[in-house]
Amino acid sequence: MEGRTGQRNEATANGAPLVGRRAVLHDFEEALDDTAAAAFRFLALVGEPGAGKTRLLTELVSAADARKLSILSGRAAEFEQEMPFGAVVDALDDHLEEHFPDLSQATIRLLAPVFPALFTALSDGVAAGPPGGADTTPVARYQLYRAVRHLLEELAAPSGLVLILDDVHWADDATIELLDHLVRHPPRARVLIALAYRPAQASARLAALVQASVRAVGGRRLSVEPLTEAEVVELLGPRFSGTRSRELYRASGGNPFYLEALVRTREPVTVGQPDGDLPPAVRAALQLELSGLSPDALLIAQSAAVAADEFPPLLAAAAAEVSEEAALAALDELVARDIVRPHAERFRFRHPLVRHAAYRSAAAGWRLAAHGRIAGYLTEIGAPAAVRARHIERSGRAGDRHAIATLVEAARAFATQAPATSAHWLQAALRLMPETRPEAAPGAENGSGLPSRLELMMELAQVQTVGGHLAEGRETARSVLKMLPEDDYERRARAARLAALMERQLGRPHEARALLLDELRRMPDPRSPAAVPLRMRLVAERMMRIDFRGAQAVLDLMPDDSEDWEPHLKLAVAALRPMPALAAGRVEDALRYLDAANVLVDGAPDEHLAEWMDAIAWLCWAETFTGQFLSAVGKFQRASAVARRTGQLYVVTNLTAGLARAYGMLGRLEEAAATAEEAVEEARLHHSGQQLVFALTQQSLVAGWSGDEESALAHAEEAIESGAGVGEWWGSMARYARAMALFGLGRLDEAADAVEVALAGPLDQRTHLSLCEAMAGLEAGRGRADAARGWVERTEGFVIPGLEAHNALAHLARAHALQLTDADRAAQEALRAAAMFEEAGHQIEAGRARLRAGTAHADAGDRPAAREQLRLAAGIFSSCGARTLHAQAVREQRRIGVRVPSKGGRRSGLPGGLSKREYEVATLVVEGCSNSQIAERLFVSIRTVETHLSHIFTKFGVTSRVGVVSALTRTEADPGAQSG
Repeated sequence: MEGRTGQRNEATANGAPLVGRRAVLHDFEEALDDTAAAAFRFLALVGEPGAGKTRLLTELVSAADARKLSILSGRAAEFEQEMPFGAVVDALDDHLEEHFPDLSQATIRLLAPVFPALFTALSDGVAAGPPGGADTTPVARYQLYRAVRHLLEELAAPSGLVLILDDVHWADDATIELLDHLVRHPPRARVLIALAYRPAQASARLAALVQASVRAVGGRRLSVEPLTEAEVVELLGPRFSGTRSRELYRASGGNPFYLEALVRTREPVTVGQPDGDLPPAVRAALQLELSGLSPDALLIAQSAAVAADEFPPLLAAAAAEVSEEAALAALDELVARDIVRPHAERFRFRHPLVRHAAYRSAAAGWRLAAHGRIAGYLTEIGAPAAVRARHIERSGRAGDRHAIATLVEAARAFATQAPATSAHWLQAALRLMPETRPEAAPGAENGSGLPSRLELMMELAQVQTVGGHLAEGRETARSVLKMLPEDDYERRARAARLAALMERQLGRPHEARALLLDELRRMPDPRSPAAVPLRMRLVAERMMRIDFRGAQAVLDLMPDDSEDWEPHLKLAVAALRPMPALAAGRVEDALRYLDAANVLVDGAPDEHLAEWMDAIAWLCWAETFTGQFLSAVGKFQRASAVARRTGQLYVVTNLTAGLARAYGMLGRLEEAAATAEEAVEEARLHHSGQQLVFALTQQSLVAGWSGDEESALAHAEEAIESGAGVGEWWGSMARYARAMALFGLGRLDEAADAVEVALAGPLDQRTHLSLCEAMAGLEAGRGRADAARGWVERTEGFVIPGLEAHNALAHLARAHALQLTDADRAAQEALRAAAMFEEAGHQIEAGRARLRAGTAHADAGDRPAAREQLRLAAGIFSSCGARTLHAQAVREQRRIGVRVPSKGGRRSGLPGGLSKREYEVATLVVEGCSNSQIAERLFVSIRTVETHLSHIFTKFGVTSRVGVVSALTRTEADPGAQSG
């Protein structure tokens, strides 16, 4: 693979020697050695403009090339900061055009909207897959970032990869999010990512991810300091006198680019205060350099600066209104004067500061017209709206419908993949859109199908929310409220509901409630269809606080249906009714409401669900609270798909967290772990404390069930430390998760204290039961029968007659307490609980109940019954992947004399103690399959493949796919090596 940087060593071409920088070069060598030895590394060069970061990156290229590592490089650009993933596309797209990656069709279609080379290949039918080009269905950014990680693994497969991204301080939000994801989920391949940026212009998130890389993946932050006076003298050489060298050092401050610019002019050096980005002497030197050009060359330099960071001659010619021949002649002069440098069939300024100087040297009015000419040329050649948008934004005129339409099209193209860019272009469209009366009907202000100003503002609020800019989204929604007439109740209700959702996401539930009540008071008829959305949002707000009585009071004011309701309103009201009824112990009513809502949901089109995703989420959770986890899985999956497709990503985390819980209770722990991780990643991108707590709580519980108690505790404590959710159900659930993690770690005194903390907050009945059952087991284990019985008595307040899967926890608690005084009865209670759990499909809980039945039978002297129950428990835990519980069951089996093979004892002749599925994965790795290809071959998710690989790495004692190949080849050639 020959990457961009491999094709053009700019510093070498310029002949500039490298002086000093020994510490940085030493860090380069170490990082490259680590990468060549199959480790991921992350380097960040940090320095002021012109400090020599790009020059140092060329040294990294040379060192990587000497180690036969593949090299790809790109950079962000000052005047293209809104381009989604600009630096990454710059680095990878040319290579992808020539070397189509060996990835699954699904992964390619995820990546195609970002990388033009892949989009073109799909559209032209070059790549396999259905006709019609790339899939434009919105996807979670987390899925996209994971696909990019798999792409990097594929590109690194032959010999390793060095990915260089320069000027990242100008990168868009999506690029920074992607880098953050790669730091937290490093590619499992020989990959080195090196980036360079200016600290004063870097976002807080960029600085934070660099610090995170230092803590997490062996990253390094390398400061590029100014040259010392001695180094400047060495760099200038003997042709400069000592006096002149000192003068240049003082004027440049030891900055290599400033020094170079000053050396290029023979004018006297003037030292003064910085003027903008550059010292006066350097600015004057660059202006003098440009003024020495011929008029034609200066015009093309200015046109190129307007056009793009890397520009083809025709684009500069279009901006300058000259022929291609005239532009090429001028470019020859610019290359000869080292203003620009050729890169294949394009050109690029020798340094971003030179482009900056050329851009600023042109008159503002001329620049505006040049942007317009470029936009026209790009329209003629059929360039995508996202490419044209930057120039239209800078040249469009108020009321220009074509310009507005282009900006809206560009915004919608990246609404989910790069929402910050989408918001930027929507704001640009709004600036061009004439002010009109708010009461204008949607789409009525023009005949071109453009959205109304209010519709566009609501769309802006949505993408701001998706991008994690919740405060901006809230303010946009509130601005809509201010613009709407007092009697436009329907649209005011829609805007108020969205603003209240944002207040909730920002952890401001009181403000959300006040906003909803204020809008309701404005309505003359509080029972009108327009009031229903506000009332239903109030119901949701009350349920979040476990105020189910208050929620029921609001619901009681609403009928099930009305003649003047849209069909989706009936669906939404039905979706909210089950939870308050269940909380009140009206099980028959709750189940009847669930059945009625499910009939409506199953028969409704996705468009109706999309109107009320927050209500649908409560319906999904109601099914989990009634123990109907299998049905809940289908509901959560459909709701998540609808929310993604309609851009309502603020509710996706809630839904995926619920799906993880359902998977976990059903014993599908691998799927639960993958789904919980996805929920956490999406919550981080969304910047919502509430959603992050939701997701981390479920990730903690799944990790605990899986036997990774340390991670379970870490996830729960991160959720609590976020500070979100205090006094509400979801915050108390995080404290519940922490208590359960401490139980799993055997830190029982701390666990008991954590239980009391959790019980002090608002919790649902099932969680109360779970904590009481856990404490009954703890006290029984300590031999304290009275204390155990006390916890059993507390369960009675949370039993819900008619909900057997829920009440089974009370029977299990009773079994714990009885084991100290009546082992036979304890066994019977445990078996009763197991039967209830199994009927509902609660695998982990059923296994725990059978484990208790087994120990109770053993204490009662019934060893055959004990052996059978422990065998069943061990089988359940093994099939689910609940490692700690399985080990506990095995210990109990051995305690009563059952011979159980040691871990890895039953190998069926497979190398390294691999399971059958792990062996299949390892074999496909040897064949050279990527993770996505393995997933397709075995009909499993990519995350499941990654989990299997993690286990394979551990069993073989290796850290890479190369190590797996070597280990499997060695053990199959020498079967005796397995036992070593």
